[in-house]
Amino acid sequence: MSFGEPQPVQVAFGLRSYGKVKDGSGKKENSISDEEWHIHMAQRGEYSASEELAEYEKLSDQVKISEEALRADGFGENPFYCCLVAELLPAPGEPQGPCVVVGYGLYYFIYSTWKGRNVYLEDIYVKPEYRGQGIGSRIIKKVAEVALERGCCQLRLTVLDWNKGAMDLYKALGARDLTEAEGWHSFRFEEEAMRELAGK
Repeated sequence: MSFGEPQPVQVAFGLRSYGKVKDGSGKKENSISDEEWHIHMAQRGEYSASEELAEYEKLSDQVKISEEALRADGFGENPFYCCLVAELLPAPGEPQGPCVVVGYGLYYFIYSTWKGRNVYLEDIYVKPEYRGQGIGSRIIKKVAEVALERGCCQLRLTVLDWNKGAMDLYKALGARDLTEAEGWHSFRFEEEAMRELAGK
């Protein structure tokens, strides 16, 4: 469900460099040292990395949605989701062309009858060559900030059991593993099962 129109959110910040060492020269590959990163609400056409995420999660065969439907559902009159993108801004002196999108967080609002307003982080993705530099953490923190501004008291997400790096990150940021703590399991009805349930 949605609590009114999503409001544009943006923040610019500098990040320290701790990228991967490229060779013995001490140079770092895709390090971000003094570069500025910019996180803002995605505009139509900026978000198109769902297939990259599915490939990373080894679930490419499950991607059935078209780019057109994805854009319509996120940027239509009544959007089903909101999306924040992380961009690398051009360095000083470089041509001011389109920024490079290096990560995104796709989320939407849900409701708990025990707690009230919640936000669900459906996707959090950073391109492989830009990982390990705090971009994912910054996206998650920005989603939490947006959710608090909208009156939410919980931020929920799921993670595949083999993705230990992501689980360690979420725990380090303060999340609880509900499977460990409370024994919850996630279930899903596919469209065919839904049609049987609805008699259609």
